[in-house]
Amino acid sequence: MAADSPVRWIDPEEQQLEEQIAETEARWVDAEVEVETLRVELDNFALVHHQRLGPMYVRLDELDALIAEATAARTGDPEDIRRAFEARNVVEPMPDLEAFFAEADAAARGESDGAAEGDGPEQPVIPQAPQRIRPDKEAQRLYRDLARRAHPDLAQDPAEQELRGAFIARVNEAYARGDVLALAALAEEWAGETGDTGAPSEGTPERLAWLRQRLDWLTARLRRIEEARAELVDSPMGQLLMLLPDDPDALLEVLAEQLLESVATRQAELDRLVGTV
Repeated sequence: MAADSPVRWIDPEEQQLEEQIAETEARWVDAEVEVETLRVELDNFALVHHQRLGPMYVRLDELDALIAEATAARTGDPEDIRRAFEARNVVEPMPDLEAFFAEADAAARGESDGAAEGDGPEQPVIPQAPQRIRPDKEAQRLYRDLARRAHPDLAQDPAEQELRGAFIARVNEAYARGDVLALAALAEEWAGETGDTGAPSEGTPERLAWLRQRLDWLTARLRRIEEARAELVDSPMGQLLMLLPDDPDALLEVLAEQLLESVATRQAELDRLVGTV
């Protein structure tokens, strides 16, 4: 009868650290994905909010100015005149006189920026609004899986970290667009990568020290990610998004309806002041 194979001894502390790191690493990756998702949502929400609702905010400001001016014309009160001036300044802010005279001097000296040569003023590039503020479930699944497998901080070797960093940058771009096909292609691409994490082998003296350092690093990184998420949530656009966090696309429809009601109310007030009703 063959002798029993010897059982490999495992350092209890090493085993405990391995379990703690696996748990903390999973929480860290989940937190990274959550923060990146929130950042994408906020960027997309800000862009769509500006493009869809911006004209309504402009109309509200114009109506506020007209109402204030009509009120001042009726009362002649200095305080009403001041309010009218301030309301109009929101719509048409006073020019920067220093910049105005600097441009005039430059024009007099012939120091144009190319407009005089027939090039014409450069038109601002308006980014295309995403179809959805929040990437759909399939995009989220693919992104989470890629982040778990390819995140650069899962490796220790600098060359491997650089390779992973360049790859994850492409993943982030595809996720920001909500491009499921691109994410699926990136998942297939990464499946062919082995990726050396650079961690010491199990059971070696270096492994225990590396595990302790890794756990400390993960704990600190998780704390910083939680702080970054809190900053995003507390930002003006984050607070707006938190009004309906489960459906940011529907939130825009709610805001649009509220703005339309405000425009109608302001317009009725203006009509009453100028005597058109």
